[in-house]
Amino acid sequence: MLPVLAVAVSHGASNEAEFDKWFAVQTNIQSWSADFIQTRSLRVLVQPLTTPGKVWVKPDEFRWELGQPVQTIVLRQPDQLLVIYPRLKRAEEYPLNAVPSGPFKDAFALLDASLPHDRATMERQFHLLSAEVTNSVLQMTLQPRSESGRKFIREIIIGFHTNDFTIATTEMRFADGSSLRNDLTNVVLNRPMDAKLFETNLPPDYTVAEPLRQ
Repeated sequence: MLPVLAVAVSHGASNEAEFDKWFAVQTNIQSWSADFIQTRSLRVLVQPLTTPGKVWVKPDEFRWELGQPVQTIVLRQPDQLLVIYPRLKRAEEYPLNAVPSGPFKDAFALLDASLPHDRATMERQFHLLSAEVTNSVLQMTLQPRSESGRKFIREIIIGFHTNDFTIATTEMRFADGSSLRNDLTNVVLNRPMDAKLFETNLPPDYTVAEPLRQ
């Protein structure tokens, strides 16, 4: 899943200062891209699953590509989320204005937190459980304030480098005991992006489903 950035640090003056610096930097970030290694841990698996990928993010839009060759594409557009499975020639559309209240709506709200500029808005969505600096990475553990959101996502862990405040890791810990972690490298800020990255352009032989309307 998608990288989610964060809210206020209230444990310790040094962490609070680091977080304030990070938020100040975010006001100058209009886009970012990165490579990542995704690690999925499930209770039924002895060893976690690891998959490489790439991500491009700008306000109200992002594109995640998982696998080499690409197995899954998650495309966030202003009005919808599109999950594409190239091998299956299949896609799923999730209209954002039609998402009912509950875990799905809360999950989409978490995805929208990829370029935060308004601290107060973020604090309305998340509660900080802990914050600590390890190996020059400020790692924060967050919890959705929404009760329905916590039924789906138990905790979110965000790590960013304290030297340049670029994102380092994201991790979602789900209510069923599974987790999804992304370790990001080669983060590039404010580089022009090809608009085609965020366009749908599905081939005519793809099957498109709308799970929320079924």
